[in-house]
Amino acid sequence: MIVAPVRTHKITQKDTDLFKILDKYLPSLQEKSVVAVTSKIVAICEGRIVSVQNTNPAFTKSSGEAKKDELIKKESQLYLPRQKNKYNVSLTIANNILAASAGIDESNANGFYVLWPQNPQKSAEDVRKYLQKKFNLKNLGVIITDSRTTPLRWGVTAISIGFSGFLPLKDYIGTPDLFGRTFMFEKMSIVDNLASAASLVMGEGAEQTPIAVCCEIPNIEFIDKAFSKKELEDLQISIDDDLYGEFLKNADWEKGLK
Repeated sequence: MIVAPVRTHKITQKDTDLFKILDKYLPSLQEKSVVAVTSKIVAICEGRIVSVQNTNPAFTKSSGEAKKDELIKKESQLYLPRQKNKYNVSLTIANNILAASAGIDESNANGFYVLWPQNPQKSAEDVRKYLQKKFNLKNLGVIITDSRTTPLRWGVTAISIGFSGFLPLKDYIGTPDLFGRTFMFEKMSIVDNLASAASLVMGEGAEQTPIAVCCEIPNIEFIDKAFSKKELEDLQISIDDDLYGEFLKNADWEKGLK
């Protein structure tokens, strides 16, 4: 597999059109490519940003941390207050994803809190349709990515918070392994593995490469249609059915507003 980073100008609140950015920095694409775009630049172009110094009445608390706490509550389904851990970071469940701070980030944000896109799945669909039409492609995938932590491991990897154009999982259930043992639970996440591969070349610091193009991808099946609401829901696991459910259910969650 080939994963190529795409360097851009510094994306700021002045950028309001994601498609202009894609036009400028993606002069060509080939069949069976997957374009990965960081959630941050999608959100910035959508105006999903709040100034740290914002005086909006909705965010009248005096400190930046208090304001961020309000945003986290608004953007999450469940959250643990930041005081619950030594790193002063709120652990949340947002869009059915276990994430720090409901995806709200201040890094590379130029004095703003950057939220997740309003509807990452729709954003991915819109980008795919746009690029398909522009380059006259049949098979094309798009991923909206963000970084995430892994319990008991240092370092961030990446996750897809929206995707389009290909099947997100390779299902091994019911098939034999090398020695004939039948897989009972195994599903490989094509979409999150691609997100992590893209993140590796895009970086997490000042690299200024918020886009990556993946080609020659193994184990991928492209599809030229949007996913239904039920198909997307079927990709999620409820807390009751999750392998980590006992941990998650016993956390002292507070209800968010999402």
